[in-house]
Order: sequence, then structure tokens, then C-alpha cells
Amino acid sequence: MAGSQPTPPTHARSSETSWPGIGLIDHLTTAVLVLEQGSIIERMNAAAESLLDTSLQAARGSPLSDFVTAGELSDAINRVLDTSEPLTERALPIVVDAGHTHIVDCTLTPISGPHREPGILVELIQLDRRNRIAREERLLTQSAYVRNLVRRLGHEIRNPLGGLRGAAQLLESELRDAALREYTGVIIREADRLTNLVDRMIGTRHPPRMQPVNIHEVTERVRALVDAETSAGIDVRRDYDPSIPNLTADPELLIQAMLNIARNAVHALGDAGRIVLRTRVQRRVNIGATQHRLVCRIDVSDNGPGVPDELVDSIFYPLVSGHDAGAGLGLSIAQSLVYEHGGIVECASRPGDTTFSILLPMDSGE
Repeated sequence: MAGSQPTPPTHARSSETSWPGIGLIDHLTTAVLVLEQGSIIERMNAAAESLLDTSLQAARGSPLSDFVTAGELSDAINRVLDTSEPLTERALPIVVDAGHTHIVDCTLTPISGPHREPGILVELIQLDRRNRIAREERLLTQSAYVRNLVRRLGHEIRNPLGGLRGAAQLLESELRDAALREYTGVIIREADRLTNLVDRMIGTRHPPRMQPVNIHEVTERVRALVDAETSAGIDVRRDYDPSIPNLTADPELLIQAMLNIARNAVHALGDAGRIVLRTRVQRRVNIGATQHRLVCRIDVSDNGPGVPDELVDSIFYPLVSGHDAGAGLGLSIAQSLVYEHGGIVECASRPGDTTFSILLPMDSGE
């Protein structure tokens, strides 16, 4: 109609602007939450979503205690409510609902707005975050070095193995004694076994064939394979975020990487236990020194005995497994395949709870 005024757009998160300037927190790498009525989550930024392993949509209107166990943090919040004075606490431990423990510096600031109940602005700075970045940079450097070393050694070993096998075949063709041919057969079989081992160590010989991939098609393929290979005593569960968009990847390489990790979990459990396949989206995540706005995280968790402390720093090296040194190549190959996608595999372990996390960037990084 002539002279009519356009209708202002309706925003799903209308309350986000109820606190002056609160929209600025989405641009911070520090985790920031706004609490109302003592401990009810009203607002949080992407960094807080990543820290608490949940989304604002899922958390809004719920108490903070639904997502984090933090006795000292709760005590600090209560002191701010009682005194209406800002408070800073150093090196507080918090345990998020997913079971991860973080050490944070916490600043609590009382805030108020027109026609609003007083609230608290919570700032959480992860002290373990910079340690994680340094550890990932070291892991990426070590992985690249080991991968190049193994490939060079592999190519050097393949040629004499081929010559050894060929010589054994020629010798076998000249022998009339069946007992002697049995010895040449041993040489040929062992040469083939070592060649297969070298091929596995060298890994993929072609670059990833990138295409749009639904990550849950990958996880379901792995789940079906693990179910078919394991005993009835191993329970494979799913905990998926169905909102994850497609990512660009090579599905076959991701299936192989995830299957190697899942088989490692099966080996840890033996005949009975639980494996959980979990998918989540995380925002503003560093992989090494590169920060990504959006990362897909795939967790493979088991309730086995955990990774021995002496193996934690070398678990992704070739011929080291999470349970018996020299037992396999699966984790090393998984790390290499994920590295081909610009991602990384991390491990967090304690008795009864071991999680291997595949982090895959969904953008080019900043």
C-alpha cells in the first residue's frame, strides 16, 4: 500500500539485543556467557558453545549446572550475587557434560539493563587452550616428519624386497626337491607380507578425491562394519548432531581413518564394553596455529582401560598402538589420512573413558 512502512524483520533471538552491546561477544575468542536469575543461561558466544560442548539454542533458559560441573565457579557466582561486586578467580577446574576437564581463569561482572533482572557476565579464559595449540603444532610437525621418513624408508625397502622375491621364485623353479621348495615358499610369503606392511606404512598414493560428504553416512558405514566384526558383548552407540552440514572430503579415506580408530577401541575392550560414535560442530577452533570458524568433530569413545601414560605422546607413531607397543599401524594411518584433509586426530584418555577426536575444518581457516 502507498505510504505504508516496511515491517521490521523478526529475529529468532530477540533477547540477544536486550543487553546493550551484547552482540559484540560473538567476535571474541574468550568464552562469554550471560546468566540471569542467578545461573540461568540467557546468552553465550561461539567460544562458550565450543567450551561447554553445546549450542545456545539448546542451553538458553537452562541452568549452567546442566552443562558444566564447577563447584568453585558456582561459589564465585553466588558471591557476586551476594555482593554485586566484580570478581576474578584464577585456575578454576570445570568439567563439561561431555566429560572434558578445562582449567580456566574466570571473571564475573554484575550487569543490569532497563526492565531486566540483574545478571552476571561470565568470561572464561581457557588456560589449557594455549597448551593444546602448542601440543597440536608439535603433533602436526611430528606427524609430517614421521610420514615423510616412513615413506622414504618404505620406498628404499620395497626395491630389495622385490629383488628378493624374484630371486626366490627363480630358485624355486630350479628346485626338484619339494622340501627345498617349501623354504623358497617361506621366503616369497614373507617378502609379500613385508611388502604389504610397507604399503600400509606408506599410506595412500593418491591425493584425496574431494567431494561433498554427509559425515553421518561415513559414521554409519563405520558403525555397520564394527558391528559386523565384533562380538555381541560390544555395544556401539550413536550420538549425532543432525544439523551438521556437508563437508568437502574424500569419504573413503575418512571411513578408513575412522574405522582404524574404532578397531583400536574394539581391541581395547576385548569381548565386552561400549563404543560411542559422536558428531558435533565446533566454532572458532584452532588446529595447530590456524583458527577455523567451523570444525566438524567426530569422537570415537570407549570405556576400556585407557591409554598407558607412557604411550600418550607416541600413540600416533607407526608400530605403536594405544595398548601394546609395536602392535599396529592403524592410528598412524588414521592421523595421516585426516592430515590430508587439513585436520588432526586428538586423544584424551583416562581409565574407563578414552576418546579419539577427529577434527575436520569446514572452512579454509583464518
